[in-house]
Amino acid sequence: MQYRRLGKSGLKTSEIALGSWLTYGTVTEREQAIACVKQAYDLGINHFDCANVYGARPHAAEEVLAEALAPYPRESYILTTKAYWPVGSGPNDRGLSRKHIFSEVEKSLKALKTDYVDIFYCHRYDAETDLEETLRALDDLVAQGKVLYAGLSEWPADKIALGVRIQRELGLRKFAASQPVYNMFNRYIEHAVIPICDEAGIGQVVFSPLAQGVLTGKYRKGKPLPEGSRATTEQVSHFIKGYLTEANLEKVERLIQVAERLEISLAQLALAWVLRLPSVSCALIGASRPEQVVENAKASGIQLDEETLKEIEAILA
Repeated sequence: MQYRRLGKSGLKTSEIALGSWLTYGTVTEREQAIACVKQAYDLGINHFDCANVYGARPHAAEEVLAEALAPYPRESYILTTKAYWPVGSGPNDRGLSRKHIFSEVEKSLKALKTDYVDIFYCHRYDAETDLEETLRALDDLVAQGKVLYAGLSEWPADKIALGVRIQRELGLRKFAASQPVYNMFNRYIEHAVIPICDEAGIGQVVFSPLAQGVLTGKYRKGKPLPEGSRATTEQVSHFIKGYLTEANLEKVERLIQVAERLEISLAQLALAWVLRLPSVSCALIGASRPEQVVENAKASGIQLDEETLKEIEAILA
């Protein structure tokens, strides 16, 4: 396993990180989730991502992750969580107000059975809260030691720039991480998000690098959807439908040929492609079986040469 700095911070993250969105606390059984975390840790993955809304109820996935990580020294891994989405019916049970952030961090720490999280993400941008209020709340949490680094997820580029400017003007602690979607079929961050974050020293922790599984080769053109796959699981199928287009499946067929020539899997090719950018600190994978973790972890350290990258670019275009 190779490691990279998180932006310009001193934190070192494994190139492959294990996420728990759509899996732990929901469709993945507890024993399998724990087995996946153990496999990841044994392979050198030191970054485990979660959020207060992951799971069948608020904080459910955090509880599973806490149990899975219990055998390991706390200082040996990076643990993250997030807040923004509704966790109740009350008017203050959502968003990025100081009240909601402080409340959810306390609940997350309890669920995760830890005194601190390494990264706390603002799970989306909150247009109903003054940005300075949110940034001061994050700064206070870092000062208290309950959060080591602040991050943001899927913020518009102009809001990231505004947040960075306010932090500089007020002397607040800087964002260290950005968690956007990024894969061969969704490259929006290349235009503005990455340049803004690079200048500010913010590292990219990208999710859905395999396009919800479409870039694993599991879904093939002209063939039925595999039984038991994400596309046939009612609770999560809506997340993948946008990727399952005829055009994307045609590209998958051509990308499989590239991967076969390199003697790697399509998933490993897709992860190595994401990691080709120095701005990307790590790629978040999801896994319901330990063997998936093993295969995806092999992408760490794969270097794609210029000829291969040009070929991939032609396919994606």
